[in-house]
Amino acid sequence: DITAASNSHHRHQAIYANQLNNHINFTMAASKLSSSSLSPTALVFMGLLALQFGIQPIVTKKFTSPEINKSTVIFTQEIVKLLIAMIGITLNTSTKWKDITSGWSIQSWLRLALLPATIYLIQNLCSLLAYQNLDAITYNVLNQTKTLSAALCCFLLLGKRQSKLQIVALVILLVAALVMEGILPLNLEYYMNYLSNTTAAADSNETTKFSLSSRHVSHGVLPIMLASFLSGLAGAITQKSLQSGGGRNALMFTMELCVASILILLVSFATSDDGKKIQERGFFDQWTFLTLVPILTNSAGGILVGLVIKYAGTIRKGFALIFGILISGIVQSLIDENKTLTKEDIAGGVLAALSLWMHASFPYVAAPAKMKAKAE
Repeated sequence: DITAASNSHHRHQAIYANQLNNHINFTMAASKLSSSSLSPTALVFMGLLALQFGIQPIVTKKFTSPEINKSTVIFTQEIVKLLIAMIGITLNTSTKWKDITSGWSIQSWLRLALLPATIYLIQNLCSLLAYQNLDAITYNVLNQTKTLSAALCCFLLLGKRQSKLQIVALVILLVAALVMEGILPLNLEYYMNYLSNTTAAADSNETTKFSLSSRHVSHGVLPIMLASFLSGLAGAITQKSLQSGGGRNALMFTMELCVASILILLVSFATSDDGKKIQERGFFDQWTFLTLVPILTNSAGGILVGLVIKYAGTIRKGFALIFGILISGIVQSLIDENKTLTKEDIAGGVLAALSLWMHASFPYVAAPAKMKAKAE
C-alpha cells in the first residue's frame, strides 16, 4: 500500500511538472514574441521613417515648384533610390553581391517586385481619382483605414493573426490619426452645436440636403477604399518577400522595385500627358538645384519603408507614419510663427504612443495544445 501510494504520488508530481513546464514554455514564448516584436533596429528605422514622413511635405512645398511635372520628380526619385540602395549594398561589409544575387531570376523579379510595383501604381491612380471627387474630410477618414487593410492582408497572405488588444490598438491608432487630422476635434462645443443643429432641423421638418450620387460612390468612395486595400495588399506581399524563408535583402528588394517602377514610368511617358509635356518643355522644366532636396529625402523614405517592413512589418509601418504626422506638426510650429502645436496634435500623439505600446506588448499567441495526461 505504501509503494502504491508512493507511485501514485510520483505520477501526480510528473503530471503537475509537465503541466507547469507547458505553462512556463507558453509564457516564455509569449514573452519572447512580445519582446522581439519591436527590436532596437526596428525602432530606429521606424523613428527615421516617421521623421522623413513628417518633414517631407515641408521640404516638398519649400523646394518644389507647383508647376513642375510630377512624373519627372517621381522618375528621378526612383533613380536616386536605386543608386542609394546599390551604394548601401556595396559599402556594407557583411553582405556580398554574390550572396545577395544568388538564386535571383527574372521570374522571381516579376513575381516579387513587378507585382507590388504595379499594385502601388494602381493605388496611386485610385487615390488621385478619389481626391478629385471627395471632400477633404471624407478622403482623409477613408484613407486612414490603410493600417486596418494591412492587418487584414497580413492575415490573408501571411496567416498573421491579431490579438483582441492589438485590434483595439489599431482602432485607437485610427482615432489618433483622425484627431491629428482635425476630423475629430477635441471641442465639446463643436459636438453640442452639431447635435443641436441636427435636432433643430428635425423639429422644423427640414429635409437634409444630402444625396449620395452614383458618381460620388463610383469615383470617390470605391476608389479610395480600393486604394486602401491595395496599399495593405502590396505591403503584405512586400513583407512576405522580405521575411519569408531566409528573407530577401531589403536593399536588393528596393532595387528590384525601383527597376519595375522605372520601366512602368517609361511606358507611361509614351502615352501620358506628362510624357507630352516632357517632349514640349524638356525633362527639367521648373527644376532648380534645390529640387533635389525633397527628392533625396523621399528616396531615403522609400528605402526606409522597405527596412521597416522587413524588421517591423507592414502594420507597424502605419504606426510610424502616424507619428510622422505629429512630427510634421511639431516642425511646422517651430518654423512658422503662425502655426502652433494644437491639443489635437498632442492628444493624437499620446493615443498613437498608447496604441503602439498595446500592439507591441500584447501580440497574438496561439493557445498551447492541451495535453491529456493519463495515469498509468
